[in-house]
Amino acid sequence: MSPVLVLLVSFVFLLIIGVPIAFCLGISALLTAFNMGLTPLVIAQRIATGIQPFPLIAIPLFVLAGAIMSKGGVAKRIVDFAYVIVGPFRGGLAMVNCIQSMLFGGVSGSAIADISSTGPIMIPMMVKKGYDREFSTSITVASATQGIIIPPSHNMIIFAMSAGGVSIAKLFLAGYIPGIMVGLSLMIASYIIAVKRGYPREKRPPLGESLLIIKDGILSMLAAIIIVGGIALGIFTATEASAIAVLYAAFLGIVVYKEMSIRDLWPIILDSVKTISTVLFLIGSASAFGWIMTYLHVPAIVTNLFLGLTDNRVILLLLINILLVCLGMVMDVAPLIVIVTPVLLPVVQSLGLSATTFAIVLLLNLGIGLTTPPVGTGLFVGCSVGKTTMEKTAKSTIVLWPAMIIVLLLITFVPWFTTFLPSLIK
Repeated sequence: MSPVLVLLVSFVFLLIIGVPIAFCLGISALLTAFNMGLTPLVIAQRIATGIQPFPLIAIPLFVLAGAIMSKGGVAKRIVDFAYVIVGPFRGGLAMVNCIQSMLFGGVSGSAIADISSTGPIMIPMMVKKGYDREFSTSITVASATQGIIIPPSHNMIIFAMSAGGVSIAKLFLAGYIPGIMVGLSLMIASYIIAVKRGYPREKRPPLGESLLIIKDGILSMLAAIIIVGGIALGIFTATEASAIAVLYAAFLGIVVYKEMSIRDLWPIILDSVKTISTVLFLIGSASAFGWIMTYLHVPAIVTNLFLGLTDNRVILLLLINILLVCLGMVMDVAPLIVIVTPVLLPVVQSLGLSATTFAIVLLLNLGIGLTTPPVGTGLFVGCSVGKTTMEKTAKSTIVLWPAMIIVLLLITFVPWFTTFLPSLIK
């Protein structure tokens, strides 16, 4: 059998029978190596090499920073901050959900962390005020996708490594405008839905209380400003920024907000290690899988296949977006980035898209995939937090997809949205 067929057929088969994705990638790469007569040590070496790059150290530290912020009261203060800003509008709590995801995403860098941290606050609050439980859950899940676009996103670091050393600072800056666009589009959709369904508006807290809430909110959001500003200005690297994020998060939680103690750090670190181990194993296995694909010239084959379909740039980009959304429905974000980046990056570059633009297009597609069945991680976590079923929540999420898809098309065909801020730095 052709090595390419061995790779793809074994991977799909293992995926269908329910083998965890990291093992699917590693086993299919190993079977292909046997088929080609390569020593299995090559695959072990590629797995080790995949998790060796120094910038990847930033990933566990950003994950830890997000976990400390969740425990230390940062999420609650960001929710309160958003409440002061948009609460009085019709459907204000739904808009609060969008804004807090925009702000917390810029701090935690993770959609799942956003859902897990602010979902238990927002969903019961919305249900109590008369919102449907399914809509409350779906807007929480959909808005959380901003966490993988707005920096600091550890998925951007994975993309930078997979793409062969794209500037992490430029990737971080490229995510701001699209991330805000996603938040605004979901707020508009929420307002329209709120008007149709008669969802309430909220009263803003008294002036003194509002000013205190704003002060605490700004302190929480300073983390994102320090991290991205420091990287963009060349003050420190992404890896150093992740360590600063951990220190700042601990300082807020222990010293400023006093919602955790030093003793709380150890269980947080243990939980973070479990998440980090899973992510790094995925990256290593996906790296071996990607190396095998490159060895077999799969990227060149795919490039020729796409370019042979049509010479219409618009149709090709639409097809790539459809492919990415479909892949995002059945696979997790991290392994998909490592797998599809070396395959599709040459294709989109031949169509005139920069690596920076493609990174945001890829991440937004995979973010939409987090909200879709059958394997949308964000959807599963949201349903667990919201105490509802995936079927009901998926139906409710459908009305929010058009808002996200419009933004996706805008950043695909108008590169300015992703290139303006990165162009301001050298």
